[in-house]
Amino acid sequence: MRSLLVITNSDAGTSDEERLAEALVVLREKASVEVAKTSNPGELDGVLHRAGGRTVVVAGGDGSLHAVVTALHKRHELGQTILALLPMGTGNDFARGNDIPLDVEDAARLVLTGEPREVDLIIDETGNVVVNNVHVGVGAQASRKGAKWKTRLGAVGVGKVNLGKLGYPIGAALSAFHPPSWRLRVELDGEVVNDVDRPVLMVAIGNGGNVGGGTELNPDADTEDGLLDVMISRAVKPSAKLGYVLRLRKGEHDQRDDVATLRGTSVKVSGDEFWLSADGEISGPERSRSWRLERAAYTMILPR
Repeated sequence: MRSLLVITNSDAGTSDEERLAEALVVLREKASVEVAKTSNPGELDGVLHRAGGRTVVVAGGDGSLHAVVTALHKRHELGQTILALLPMGTGNDFARGNDIPLDVEDAARLVLTGEPREVDLIIDETGNVVVNNVHVGVGAQASRKGAKWKTRLGAVGVGKVNLGKLGYPIGAALSAFHPPSWRLRVELDGEVVNDVDRPVLMVAIGNGGNVGGGTELNPDADTEDGLLDVMISRAVKPSAKLGYVLRLRKGEHDQRDDVATLRGTSVKVSGDEFWLSADGEISGPERSRSWRLERAAYTMILPR
């Protein structure tokens, strides 16, 4: 019998508890399951210490997955651990980009029947990891403003059936009307692909394609292809900003003439002060940051 360690957030609400219970019924039909609730990195580290080679099932959203991957990476155990995901967040962007069912019972069945596959990881120059996507410029502004709207709209509805996932598009729309442009140098695999004489609206570096609950920021990104997908938007004029946001909502922004899409294995961004959003976590301001792809960094149970 397979042995699973399910990690969940101890602060989860009643609705999440009910959904997790439904998933556990499915899992326990064919596996031995231990459930561990954590609320901070210290507790998470202690739980992972006793994983003992079991498959680690993350019951949560993108932030929960990021936390577990970060903890395993710091413990130098990421490459030896098989992970699975029960998507129970608001955005669930990693799940969307990797065809993991958003229905938690279907996701539980995937844990039991899926295929362990090696997936890539982004690592910055300080050793921090990015599981899905990192972006700077208006995208980070959208995340900062969208977080406020996500909280407000999350109260409209019941459980996950709410308007919280509209936070990112609303943030993007708000930011599009009042952001400055940024003069940034973008280097891809050591080659300058945008210099400071060409202002940008945003730069997105995708291991996965989706952000903000389904916005396809890097539509062709694939966590298994060994490449970073880099999107540079130069839509800095007022009319261009509006057009960019409208196309972004449809996932068609990469078809614009003022948007460049590139691929490589390392990216450096430097120049004007900028904020960044990495897996939804905002940090900054920065003057220079760099990221590299680590191919096949860990194993995730995904559809066959």
